Amino acid sequence: MNADAASFVREAERGQTCAAASLTAIKQDLAALDRLADGRSPRELKPTDIRAFVVAENRRGLAASSLRRMLSTWRKFFQHLADQGLIASNPARGIRAPRATRPLVKALSPDEAKRLLDRSSPSSDLARRDMAMLETAYSSALRVSELVGLDCADIDMRDKTLTVRRGKGSKQRVVPLGDKALEALNAWLPIRQRICKSAAGALFVNQRGGRLTARSVQLRIKACAQQAGLPSDITPHVLRHSCASHLLQSSGDLRGVQEMLGHASISSTQVYTHLDFQALAKVYDQAHPRAKRGTQQD
Repeated sequence: MNADAASFVREAERGQTCAAASLTAIKQDLAALDRLADGRSPRELKPTDIRAFVVAENRRGLAASSLRRMLSTWRKFFQHLADQGLIASNPARGIRAPRATRPLVKALSPDEAKRLLDRSSPSSDLARRDMAMLETAYSSALRVSELVGLDCADIDMRDKTLTVRRGKGSKQRVVPLGDKALEALNAWLPIRQRICKSAAGALFVNQRGGRLTARSVQLRIKACAQQAGLPSDITPHVLRHSCASHLLQSSGDLRGVQEMLGHASISSTQVYTHLDFQALAKVYDQAHPRAKRGTQQD
């Protein structure tokens, strides 16, 4: 480690700079800067040197989060040099790491959704409640906060719609409610009224009549998934993603799915086009003659 880097590390140890970063990470990032300098003084490095190194590390597979942290450390290091008058300007300023690849959302296949929802008729009161929750979440692509926030008054049985509210500002949207969800809710509502002694208030309640929490819903959905022989990592958000993906695969209406999900921007909804393409690519690989490996061409 050269003298400039050692001085920077000493300041970090005293808590004067980079207080939020771990000392180990700082040393790792400065070691990467040494590799870039390759025997030169860091004071000689130019923005083009740093940009080329970031591109090379990205191609090598270094995670975008690691590159962001590395550049943050370098910006602070070069600013440390600039503050001492050792360099004229900060060569790392303005250089950004590549965007992280957005992970594809997890979604059930239509067959898996059917397995989860088409189990034997629920026999207990709480099983009927759980079925109503599952059907409502999948039917209307709800966030878990929206699901637990539902009141009985939010259901319009005649129009087959649900009024969904999100956040403290009561931002709301009206979404369709499928026949299966309506059937499950009609089976649950008399039980709920018996528990609560009221036709108003929270739609989904516990045995004491209190509104269910998001954590309770997550645990119940996980238990239902296990009972159906599905992976236990199914969450309310997986049901939301599954609804969106299946709607898009069937209709191709991205704007309609955006409204259903309550996304402010179409870019948030476009992630589901990747799921749709994955399904298409799988079918193509399995069925198209030109996609089959080992096929001889005339």
